[in-house]
Amino acid sequence: MSFVNISGEACSFIHPTDVSFYDALAEVVHEEPLDAIDPEIRGLLAAIGIRKDRPFAPDERMQRILAEAASVGNATARTLAFSTRNREGYYYPDSAWQIGWLGDYQFSPGGVLDVDARTYIFYVGWGTSPAMTIKMVGLGSQYAWTCRDSTGRYLDGGNAYRLHLPADVPAKDFWSAIVYDPQTRSMLQTDQRFPSLSSQKPDLAVNADGSVDLWFGPEAPAGREANWVQTIPGKGWWMILRLYGPLESWFDKTWRPGEIELMETEGQANLT
Repeated sequence: MSFVNISGEACSFIHPTDVSFYDALAEVVHEEPLDAIDPEIRGLLAAIGIRKDRPFAPDERMQRILAEAASVGNATARTLAFSTRNREGYYYPDSAWQIGWLGDYQFSPGGVLDVDARTYIFYVGWGTSPAMTIKMVGLGSQYAWTCRDSTGRYLDGGNAYRLHLPADVPAKDFWSAIVYDPQTRSMLQTDQRFPSLSSQKPDLAVNADGSVDLWFGPEAPAGREANWVQTIPGKGWWMILRLYGPLESWFDKTWRPGEIELMETEGQANLT
């Protein structure tokens, strides 16, 4: 077995959103053991011609149907993640901070599968675990994410924003804030090698009261370069705030991050 170091490399792990999505599904069915997919899902795939015992060769009519299905499915999943109407998907009332998991890690509250909740997480992430959904003070990690500013507008890479983290961020080990691309759901590719900030960053500027201000925008605000993440004009972005070794004040919500605030005016004056 060989391991490839892709740190710092531009890449996307997003599945196709056209008819080739079904070619990828067929490849999985053909290469994996039969029992890797349960009989019900195998039956659904067989209904559109994907079977382990025969080539996948949709005719022109079926290709048109599948192309539309892939497009609609992707749009539906994107909407469930980035425009969820489920208020349980938010940490606080009137806040843009969303939670990663709706209900339990198996998405089956009361023994009933919540398909929307499963789609919600697997559109922005690739895995789940009991450790991600249960309270473990000082252990594991907790995640909050947002794609909107304090007024509810989607984050715009051409604008300048500030995020205020009050003092005593409830992370026993460390915290991080990472910016992502809504198209690829991978880290945003910019002139910066890593579009992130962290309490482990040696030159991170901390305010006198222990709070931290993070800045996002196409250009670094003067004097705040150490606390800045670059964004791209004409492109949206979203971010995840991760707490490693989360403390009680996170779970009881006595500590909460600020909302991402749009800096309204041009120039450095709006950043002071």
